[in-house]
Order: sequence, then C-alpha cells, then structure tokens
Amino acid sequence: MAEPTIQDRAAGAIMGAFIGDALGVGPHWYYDLEELHRDYGDWITTYTDPKPGRYHEGLKAGQLSQAGIILRLMLRSLVERGGYDEADFCRRMDEELFPLLDGTPANGPGGYTSQSIRNAWRKRVEEGLPWGQTGGNADTTEAIERTLALAVRYAMQPHELATAISDNARLTQTDDVVLSMTVAYGAVLGLLIQGHKLDKNLSSTMMQLVKTGQLPFHAVTHSDLQPPRPGDPDPPRAGRFASPDALLTPSYISTAAADPAIRIEPAWKVSLVYGMPCAIYHQLPAAYYLAARFPHDFESAVLHALNGGGQNQARAILTGALAGAQTGLSGIPQRFLDGLEEDETLRQLAMDLAAKVGTPAARRGG
Repeated sequence: MAEPTIQDRAAGAIMGAFIGDALGVGPHWYYDLEELHRDYGDWITTYTDPKPGRYHEGLKAGQLSQAGIILRLMLRSLVERGGYDEADFCRRMDEELFPLLDGTPANGPGGYTSQSIRNAWRKRVEEGLPWGQTGGNADTTEAIERTLALAVRYAMQPHELATAISDNARLTQTDDVVLSMTVAYGAVLGLLIQGHKLDKNLSSTMMQLVKTGQLPFHAVTHSDLQPPRPGDPDPPRAGRFASPDALLTPSYISTAAADPAIRIEPAWKVSLVYGMPCAIYHQLPAAYYLAARFPHDFESAVLHALNGGGQNQARAILTGALAGAQTGLSGIPQRFLDGLEEDETLRQLAMDLAAKVGTPAARRGG
C-alpha cells in the first residue's frame, strides 16, 4: 500500500477517535470482565447498543457519546474559524452543550457527563464564573478527547500545538501533571501525522523540540538524557511543565511493544497491565502500547482497546486517533465508517480540518 499522505493521516486520526468513541457506547465501563462477556460475548467486533441500566442507556449502536459530541463541537469551531479561537469554542460550549446539562453524571447528550465537564458547568452556570476559572482537578483524559483535534490542526507547528492544547485543556483541568501528559499525547499525535513512527526514537525527537523551545517542558539533561555539564545554566521555567517525563513514556512503551521478550497476550490484557480505571496514567500507556503494537492494523488496535473493559471508551478514543494517524483514513476498514451515525458529516469535518494542516493560523484568545 502507498504511504498515507499528511492529509490522509490527519483525517484518519479524527475518524479513528470518533470510531473509538462510538464503539465504546455499548460496553462502556465494565470492570467485571465476566459480566462484559455475558452481555457482549467473548470478542466485540462492532458498534453495540448499551444494555438497560448501563451507561449511555438510550443510545443506539454507532452513535456518539458526549466525548464525541464535544470533539465534533471542537472540529466545527476549528474548521469554521480556521484555527483555534478560544472565545468561539467557549461560546459553543455555553450555547450548544451547557443548556442541556443539569450537573449530574447520568444526564446530557450522550447519556453521561464526565467529572470535569460537570465541574465546569457548575462554575460557569451555577456560580457565573468566567471561562478561565472553570478548571478542576480531575485526573482523566477528558481534555485529550477534544484537544486531539488541536493536535491535528497544528501537527506541523509544535509550539502552536502545545500552546493551544494547554490553553484549551486548562478550561476544564488544572492539574499540571495531567496537563503535561495531555500536551505530550498531542505532540505524539502531531508527529505521527507528520509521518514519524511510534518507536524508540520518537521521544528523542520530542526532546529536541524541547531543546529548541518548541515544546514547553523543563529539561536539564543533554542529548540521550546525559547529565548537565558544570556551569550549565538552569533552563527557564516560566510557562514550562516541571518535567519532560511525559514525553519519554511513548518510546519506552513502544520499545516494550516491539521487544519479543515482552509479550502481553492477548493484547487486550494491556488494560490489566496498566490498569482499567479512568485516570490518564492508566489510559495513556495502554493506548501507546496498542498503537505501537499494531501500527498498520487499525482494527486490531482499536478492538483490543475496546475489549479490555474498564474505561474502554477513552482507551479506544486515544488508541483510535493514534492508530488512524498511522494508517490514514484510507487504512480504516470501511465497516467502521459505515456503522457510524452521521458518517458523511463527520468525515467531511475530518477532511476539512485535514486540508488546513500545515497552513498558518493565528490563535484568538478568550
């Protein structure tokens, strides 16, 4: 097969995320794998309806959860404004999402509202606080699930990518460790869209971007993590994350995935190795592992993410974006596209955003 183009990889990342989200609607948040298998069989291969009394009850197979709905909102803003316009994004949240919420978990579009969005809703709607004072301390991947679109838009502009993702993520999440891991995921996705491989060398590439000031991480080491020399000044800290370690994780994980002496069999058990819960430090290693293990096989990557149980929807979103960025839209099996509700609309948004990758865009503040 021909190597995917940048635009193909960009559109693949977006559609991979939507597919992962919709796949998770039925079997979301089963921590008892025996119960998951009783309800859905030993291996889930496609979109499914949620069971009565479960998360997302009332949705149908192929529909988006609220995470997918917010990603679609972000996409529309990026496409219509040409780049990240914080005021426009916040207006859309105020007008299109928040009026449909009531601050409780089992409510709102998609049948469930995440902790950080509930927190932002309370601060914005009940307390009347301005955007910028709406963030909370949730340790989830919620911000990644929408800012991955920013990583696509600014895939060729690492500094702009990091700034836009950090600014947008802070609207709902304020923990600096969570933010650093969110930006790191975006940097990985951007490099995959450029055509880099998710391998042992990727973290070195990102560390070079740190050294040139394009990624906002504090680092005192030299190349290959060698110690600083006597007399070397302390690098500036202003506006930088305290540690670059979130940038090192992807290459360690991908090295393990490629090592024949380290095997997770079957691959869905990555959820047991790294943990099934929602926290970002469980989710990212599993997504990096699956995307690195199946770089040319979108179906295997996303289905192993899904069948691992627990917070499998987020795992499938993150894995789907990384896998789609590697295979391109052209490498995603057609059945996953056909089964998505509003497939044509979502695909057009993805291609419209992909067409803007590499073109300059000034960000507009909130």
